[in-house]
Amino acid sequence: MTWVSIEEIKRDLLAFLLRVEAGETLVLVQAGKPFAEIKPFKEVLQGLRPFGMCAGEFTVPDDFDEPLPEEIIQDFEGV
Repeated sequence: MTWVSIEEIKRDLLAFLLRVEAGETLVLVQAGKPFAEIKPFKEVLQGLRPFGMCAGEFTVPDDFDEPLPEEIIQDFEGV
């Protein structure tokens, strides 16, 4: 990670963006304090999740499909 001031970024934005494109992460600093991070975007491929991936990790209660109690519905609706 490279710390870069706003002034440095302003002087040569394209050069810094090329560094990010090459895989480098930049930390933007102002008055010596980090406030933002610029890093390469990593595309997340969305595929089908494997069936049964969490099998055995939890159980669904028998009343899962039952209507919610009236007081909970009111809390959600702000009544």
